[in-house]
Amino acid sequence: MSGKDNGFVLRILDKAITAFRPQPIVTDVEVLPFKRRMDPQTAIATLVDGNFVLIVDFYSTGLILLNAMKEYLKKKYPGASFQSQREFRSVFRELSQRILLVVKQHQIEVRKAPEIGWLKILYPELPEFLLPFPQLQGLNSAWQWYQKGISIPVLDQKIHPWYGTYFPTRFEHLQLFDQWLTTYTKPKNSAFDIGAGSGILSLMLLKHGFKKLIATDTNPNAIIGLHETFTTNNKILQTTLLLGDLFANDVSETDFIVFNPPWLPATYDTEGIDNAIYYDKDLFPRFFAEAKKHLTADGSIVLLFSNLGEITEQQAEHPIKAELSKGGRFQKETMLQMKVGAASTQTKRKQHWRDDEMVELWVLKLKEK
Repeated sequence: MSGKDNGFVLRILDKAITAFRPQPIVTDVEVLPFKRRMDPQTAIATLVDGNFVLIVDFYSTGLILLNAMKEYLKKKYPGASFQSQREFRSVFRELSQRILLVVKQHQIEVRKAPEIGWLKILYPELPEFLLPFPQLQGLNSAWQWYQKGISIPVLDQKIHPWYGTYFPTRFEHLQLFDQWLTTYTKPKNSAFDIGAGSGILSLMLLKHGFKKLIATDTNPNAIIGLHETFTTNNKILQTTLLLGDLFANDVSETDFIVFNPPWLPATYDTEGIDNAIYYDKDLFPRFFAEAKKHLTADGSIVLLFSNLGEITEQQAEHPIKAELSKGGRFQKETMLQMKVGAASTQTKRKQHWRDDEMVELWVLKLKEK
């Protein structure tokens, strides 16, 4: 197999933005062909040894193998603690990435495989390649969400998130933000949405009367999706989209900065959509240092956060509380909380900490001299 790694490219502000996509395997690799009638333990042993398994009959055979691997790993990681479950998911992720499928002419080359529109959009130049089974699962789920849309109660509309873009599955923090925005009486000339993702907070700001918006994200797919969303909603002229970290090197001052950061500290190097869930130790210090340069004298910073790190004992120190006590840059204007709803009865994860989880809305202003 061969081919150039080009992919989907969109031009915004005279800059070419190339979409992120699961890395295709376009070179020959040694694989163990696997069918459903074979012993899954043989395939699992191959994966544990660091080798590849290729599904060659039915798409559902990949699901059978993943379930067998889960049972295998449950015996190695039997604990119910938050950390044990996290380790289980990390190893499962590593092994499952070695289960492969062939994609040919933008179709998965096994029987009863789903039609995934992203394969044509993201891989236009590749006639044939391999992808890990979990990546194809992710592409399939993302295609369903993109086509059907996701209803967002605080917006009274659906969003259609682009592949690889984080979107919330719970809405308490959005409800809290929406309620607070109805009480906001300061100027609404401009705002920054840092790490805008699928654009929900941006759309909320525009709904509540902000005139100009700068939305940033490190994820190129988020910027591509935001361009599509704002164009569809006739809001593109009110927005500037910037690909980059935090304020993306923009020098504008603003009345308002909103940031919905990851809620848990990272314990390993994160990439892709995990960056929306886990933060590195430098994220908050960098954000607060840059935010001070961009905020007008009477401006507000709103952070949507959670006590999840504290109640699961994953967090040595609450990063916003740390800034307020040691940073010397900002002071608290208000902090609101909302109880998180009960976990779905369909989830198989043990989430005993959920009973104590609260989403938080922090409003900060520049520290008075």
